[in-house]
Amino acid sequence: MLRTLFAGLAALLLAQVAHAQPVALDGTEQWTMKSAAGREYRIMISLPEGDVPWTGGYPVIYLLDGNAYFPAFHAAKRAQERLRGSVLVAIGYPSATPLDFERRAFDLSPPQPPERNTPPQGGQDLFLDFIEQRLMPKVNARFKVDQDQRSLVGHSFAGMFGVYTLFTRPQLFQHVVAISPSLWWRDRYLLAHERAFSQKAHAGQLVLTHSSLTLLMGDREMAQEIQDARALQTRLEALSQYGLRSDFQLEAGEDHMSMPFRVAARVLDELMSTRRF
Repeated sequence: MLRTLFAGLAALLLAQVAHAQPVALDGTEQWTMKSAAGREYRIMISLPEGDVPWTGGYPVIYLLDGNAYFPAFHAAKRAQERLRGSVLVAIGYPSATPLDFERRAFDLSPPQPPERNTPPQGGQDLFLDFIEQRLMPKVNARFKVDQDQRSLVGHSFAGMFGVYTLFTRPQLFQHVVAISPSLWWRDRYLLAHERAFSQKAHAGQLVLTHSSLTLLMGDREMAQEIQDARALQTRLEALSQYGLRSDFQLEAGEDHMSMPFRVAARVLDELMSTRRF
C-alpha cells in the first residue's frame, strides 16, 4: 500500500516537472524580430531601472550570442545599483541551445569560397543591417536612449564581428568590447579592414574622438591568439591622436569559454562609466 502511494506521488511529481514553465527573469522582456531576409531573432532586454539620466537617455549595451550570455550579464547588471540604469539588449536566436552554431556562423563571418562555405557564412553586413536598420530603431522607440553611449559586446566569433564593426561602421557604436576575439579567422582577414580603417583615420575621414575598443583575453587561451590581440591594440595606439581609445586586458586563470562569465560585471561597469561629455 505504501509502495503504491509513493509510486503515485512520484508519478505526480514527474508529471508536474514535465509541464514546468521556463524560468522568467525579473526585470526583463523578450521580443521576436525578423531581418529583411526573414531570419528570425530572439531579442532579450534587461530593462533600465531608475530615472532617466541627466543626459536625456539611458546607455544601451548590445550583447551578441544572447542565448548564452544574457542571463550572466543581466544578473551582473542587477547585482549592483550603479549598473542598473542602462538598457541591455541581447541578440539571440529562437533555438534551445546556448550557441546556435549555424546561425552565428552566417551572421558573424565574412564570405568564404564555395568549397569552404559549410555551414553557410558571409552574413556580417546583413546582420549589421538588421541591427542598424531594424533593431536600433525599435530600441530607440521603446526607450529613451543616450545616442552618445551605444556599446557592442561580443565573444569569440562575435568579438571578431565587433572588431569588424568598428573598422567598417565606426559611427554605429561608441564602444566595442571584444572578448577573446577570433582574430585568426580566415588567415586574419581583419587585417585588410584594419589597414583601410587606419588609412581613413590618417586621411581625416573618420571621427574617432569618442570611440573605444577593449580587447579582453584569458591567460589560458592559445598564446598566438593572445599575441594577435595584444598586437592589434599596440597598432591601434597610433590612432589615439585622432581620439580612438584602445585597451588590452589579460585575465588571470581564465580560458576561452570562461571569459564572458568572468568579466561580465567589469565590462558593464566600464561601459557605464565611459561616456561623451
